[in-house]
Amino acid sequence: MPESQPTAVAVDRHGPLQLAGRVFYPVVILILALVVPTMIWPETMSSAFDVVLAAIVHYFGWYYIAVCAGFIAFCIWVGCSRFADLRLGPDDSRPEFSRLSWYTMLFSAGIGIGVIFYGTAEPVAHYHDAPRQMASETVEAARYAVHLAWMEWGACAFAIYIIVGLALGFATHRRGRPLSIRWGLEPLLGRWVHGVVGDIVDIVAIIGTVFGLATSLGLGVIQINTGLEYLGIVQSSLDLRVTIIALISVAAGISVLSGLSRGIKWLSNLNIALAIVLLLFVFAFGPTVFLLKALTASFGYYFQHIIQSSFQTDFATGSDQWQSYWTVFFLAWWIAWGPFVGTFLARISYGRTVREFALGVLCIPTLGIFLWFGTMGWAALHREMFGIGGLGDVPTQQVVFDYLSGLPLPTLSSMIAIVLIVTFFVTSADSGAFVVAVLSTGGLTRPPTMTRAFWVVLQGLVSIALAIAGGLSALQTASLVGGLPFSVVMILMCVAVVKSMQHELAQTTTAGASSAPSAARNQTPGADR
Repeated sequence: MPESQPTAVAVDRHGPLQLAGRVFYPVVILILALVVPTMIWPETMSSAFDVVLAAIVHYFGWYYIAVCAGFIAFCIWVGCSRFADLRLGPDDSRPEFSRLSWYTMLFSAGIGIGVIFYGTAEPVAHYHDAPRQMASETVEAARYAVHLAWMEWGACAFAIYIIVGLALGFATHRRGRPLSIRWGLEPLLGRWVHGVVGDIVDIVAIIGTVFGLATSLGLGVIQINTGLEYLGIVQSSLDLRVTIIALISVAAGISVLSGLSRGIKWLSNLNIALAIVLLLFVFAFGPTVFLLKALTASFGYYFQHIIQSSFQTDFATGSDQWQSYWTVFFLAWWIAWGPFVGTFLARISYGRTVREFALGVLCIPTLGIFLWFGTMGWAALHREMFGIGGLGDVPTQQVVFDYLSGLPLPTLSSMIAIVLIVTFFVTSADSGAFVVAVLSTGGLTRPPTMTRAFWVVLQGLVSIALAIAGGLSALQTASLVGGLPFSVVMILMCVAVVKSMQHELAQTTTAGASSAPSAARNQTPGADR
């Protein structure tokens, strides 16, 4: 595939720290205003955020479910519409990255550590604690467990990222605007994006990215620590968690400073290669025939029930506790991650067509989610249904290691899982630092080295501080709360994307019509024979 460099809004500079002051300083002040109290009073802050989140889920849970289903429908419509042949860049542009590297980068940034943390544990949890409309620990509960994991981790998450990525991709690659969240709203808000309104949008996006990454780093550290302890290598401790965060931050710094075409791309490719190795290992040494049967049945079950499940609410249960802990929680989480992953996707998608971006990002990573959660989930469920069981009684971060211990070569497979967690960990950290650096410089597509290094360090320090104080859960809840207002921004982005595509299509049509007469005049007589 031909390689082409994007028309960058600004070039990389290896000079001093470069920042957009109107966005950067409020971001730092707000981060400190939330992190410091969370460190001093972690339980109080966690309780306060939990109350706010519970109220949001109770009153707006239906809204999250409806709006995310709408986002999926919007992406399918865009990918099949008359705008599908437009490119995120000039009409003659071609992608900067190969299709394989593009898919691995968007999958690693969009899901990351979560597939290892929840891939085996979530279907087991649903099997033992099914929704109220069905009995737990039954065949129906097992089917629904995998189906629900597919629904929560698949198309909905990537539809959210597509909308943000499309809005920014058109703004940056097609109209030459900076790579910043505000510019995705310019076709709708006009000059308002230049002032305070645009600053607020970018500030919220940066804070959500920093907090979301800090809590993801916390989840990754917990699972790495658990895996090392499970193998008898080290004992779990706070000092070890802090050390792991520091080492991961150093690795992320090296990766992000090496640029997208080297560090982040290579790590993303390594992530997927290791994930395939572990998946094939479980498939070969686990209940292979059972997995083939269960996956086949699950695909049929998914397509039969997906419409109903996408709009399923807990209106008849009298309590929203179960749905708020699972479905609505994940929907809010993907929206909170929208600024981070959407900006990253826009940056790496120069030259892609709207069809390839909308349908490719929606379908290919979703298929990967199906294979991962289906294989790992059904393998664990086979043990629960027909084997020794017991996976429902261990902590979430330990389930994958407990399952692997029952297969041949448990030490080797557990080490592969730990290395996979580490590589996903580093990829999320470096792509997140890259995005925050882009946003904090006002949208430079290649932000300065010092700016990228600054955000890697700050991100690591926030994670370490919260790990010491025990405030990760509070900050995670805070970032989920931030997903509600950003969902409104995303709805506005849908309108802005349509307006932008209508404008670009009209220009393309006009340009084609004006060039036709001159082409006819210059045609050599008899050349068509």
